[in-house]
Amino acid sequence: MWRTGSRNLITDVAGLTVGNHSDAVVKSGVTAIVCDQPAVAGVQVLGGAPGTRETDLLEPHNLVEAVDAVTLSGGSAFGLDAAAGVQAALREMGKGFEILGFRVPIVPAAILFDLPNGGDKDWGRFPPYRDYGFAAAMATGEDFALGSVGAGAGATTAGLKGGLGSASTVLDNGITVGALVAVNAVGSVTIGDTPHFWAAPFEIGDEFGGLGLPHPLPADAQAVITKMRAAAGSNTTIGVIATDAKLDKAAAKRLAIAAHDGFARAIWPAHTPVDGDLVFALATGRNQTPLDLADMIDLGAAAASTMARAIARGVYAAPAAEGDISPAWETRAGRWMAERKAGAKLQLK
Repeated sequence: MWRTGSRNLITDVAGLTVGNHSDAVVKSGVTAIVCDQPAVAGVQVLGGAPGTRETDLLEPHNLVEAVDAVTLSGGSAFGLDAAAGVQAALREMGKGFEILGFRVPIVPAAILFDLPNGGDKDWGRFPPYRDYGFAAAMATGEDFALGSVGAGAGATTAGLKGGLGSASTVLDNGITVGALVAVNAVGSVTIGDTPHFWAAPFEIGDEFGGLGLPHPLPADAQAVITKMRAAAGSNTTIGVIATDAKLDKAAAKRLAIAAHDGFARAIWPAHTPVDGDLVFALATGRNQTPLDLADMIDLGAAAASTMARAIARGVYAAPAAEGDISPAWETRAGRWMAERKAGAKLQLK
């Protein structure tokens, strides 16, 4: 029976630390995932509007086998500067790909579009994301907060605040899978007008409220609910799926592909033309357990379910704050439950 790791965070995968930097005024931020030792990496982009750096080198046929860190950032294309800040921090730490006597930290990055979220984006000539990235990389650790932090600081979804989420799964063979995701989807993570998460079948314990699936399903369960009218273009869910298993680059890419199933399980609709949906994969190789075909199938399934849980946890953990353009899940869930209770009392009368 699968279970969560001790933290239920991506850092349950040995060899990874995470740092966040958030700016409450700008309503944006950066998340840095730093590898203790270079980790084999892959990537899969399925959204129609991605913003990326250093993703081509992750293809299995290209030279560099491993990366030193991955950066997730808000700020649209301005946020790609964050990777330079993370790279600068890693250079000070002596990390990087060594070539001809030089060390070059390898830091792939992806961004989400959070500009029209109510924050003050009048930052002057140069955007602040390089500094945010440096601060995030210098603040890494095994424990970190979820919700409105880091790359999820200004995230939104259809009808709700988004946020930074994470989860982990320990498989029966001892392999650990972890997910980290900044949820800023154009679609909805809840079913119709209910507070029930699409990811409910994969929930472990009550990690995102324990509501399960609604019964019966609401009449609007199949409705395509998006935030296009409210904030057209302010979209994209970006994440990292990680494992301590030993994988090559091709298998890491396959893991990233599998993790996208978690997007489809947790967000409706996902992978739209206006989302830049992307998953990086990291394999630290700390667990040398041999994997056969059945193990690889389990690994992919765990990648999908762990990512789905991380998406729900990111939205669940985002608190209400002044200046929000979307309600927090807790606020909307409380209102929904109060309305149902009032309706039940009227029926009894």
